[in-house]
Amino acid sequence: MNQNNNIEPRKQSNFRLDKTNIIILVVFAVLSIISAFLVFNLAKNIISTWTMTNLEGLPVTSQGTKAAPNNNEETDPLTELAINPIDIEMPEPWDGVSRVTVLLMGLDYRDWEAGEIPRTDTMMVLTIDPVSKEAAMLSVPRDMWVNIPGFEHSRINTAYYLGELWKLPGGGPALATQTMEEFLGVPIDYYAQVDFAAFVRLIDEIKGVPVTPKMDVRLVPIGGGYKQTLEAGKTYTLDGTLALAYARARYTEGGDFDRAARQQEVVYAIRDRILKFSMWPTLIAKAPILYQEISSGINTNMLFEDTLRLAALALELDRSKIKSFIIDASYVEFGSSPDDQDILRPIPDKIRLLRDEVFRTGGPLSPVAIQSQAGGEPVDIYDLVKIENARVSVQNGSWYTGLAGETATYLKSKGFNIIEETNAQASEVTTITLYNAKPYSIQALFKMYEDAGLGKPRLTNRFDPASAVDVIIILGNDWANYVSSNPLPVE
Repeated sequence: MNQNNNIEPRKQSNFRLDKTNIIILVVFAVLSIISAFLVFNLAKNIISTWTMTNLEGLPVTSQGTKAAPNNNEETDPLTELAINPIDIEMPEPWDGVSRVTVLLMGLDYRDWEAGEIPRTDTMMVLTIDPVSKEAAMLSVPRDMWVNIPGFEHSRINTAYYLGELWKLPGGGPALATQTMEEFLGVPIDYYAQVDFAAFVRLIDEIKGVPVTPKMDVRLVPIGGGYKQTLEAGKTYTLDGTLALAYARARYTEGGDFDRAARQQEVVYAIRDRILKFSMWPTLIAKAPILYQEISSGINTNMLFEDTLRLAALALELDRSKIKSFIIDASYVEFGSSPDDQDILRPIPDKIRLLRDEVFRTGGPLSPVAIQSQAGGEPVDIYDLVKIENARVSVQNGSWYTGLAGETATYLKSKGFNIIEETNAQASEVTTITLYNAKPYSIQALFKMYEDAGLGKPRLTNRFDPASAVDVIIILGNDWANYVSSNPLPVE
């Protein structure tokens, strides 16, 4: 296993926590990221009085009382909250135009319990586009088989472990972030790593979250406690311990895919609960105490100013503009690693199309959007290639002299932007290397290769926003053998 000492660490936070007002802002700005852009109630002054509304559902606690769904409004603990008016100067909403993307990580309790270096138990990518006022979250399975920069292929949840084990710059969070960047082919601006204790404390502070399971879910609290089953279709208000058990439960028919959906449900529930019941004043009043309790369980590289601006931006988001996605069974192939562990092998073209849906901003590049505008008619992939305008280098690694030129001419006729034709080291198989997010160019190249009866070419990710090219195609002997018998047409 080769250690890569050139991995760039992410810039660390430079918080000053010696003043109460800074503590207050930092704690809840970070919580806004952890809770999928939980929103500050931003204004020059927070409204001086709040009227609380009772919630539906009977609270569930982890103290041994079995929950039963109920619409008794008086049972919700929010009715006991006391609101203290507070006057705090808040920042102006962020006026930036760049998309902001955050990797949210939760660590595996089993590793922590065993005193070992933890792996990530949860990996969720959160993104906001300030121009379109759209946001999305993407859950990535922990067993996804990916390249970890500087190491061999492994499950994506081991990237954090390797960064900590080898004491790389930025540690586990930096390597996990770099791995996710390479896997998805998009830049990730920040990370936020949260442990279970911080999550439980947050849920308890907002007096639980309401959930409505789509299937029966058996809850097994960490560290023991009363085990119980939540019935499908019924609404429960879970305390922190049981909300964690709900988010971690994986013994349902869909396994980790169902689990990812429940985690997203909890994220939405946290956001909606705080917004619906205007809970920020109470939370802010308790900020110094909460900071002492949960700061050790939160690790982020987000700068103080950026966190506040992102929280301000989140206030402007409409709930209908926040989308959620899961890399589920339709995007992977089930397999085994060399040491016979269960893994999920990504289907590259499908992953990239999903990624494009996550990161699109309402423009015409989404095939779903274009098909909708075209009345549901299929869209020519090469029309999308022209719009995408990826910078492509075609390189000949085969025995066939002039193959790069012939292939480049053919690709140009299809709308590709070929910026280079050259030779490469000898290669038996064609390899495509992706440096920037260009899903339609990749899809079209796969189609060309598959139409030739050659299956799928080898695809690697080397995400690099500074690269002079977006895609490099190294043509191998497999493509040369095909072209020698099937001259490429030029339209």
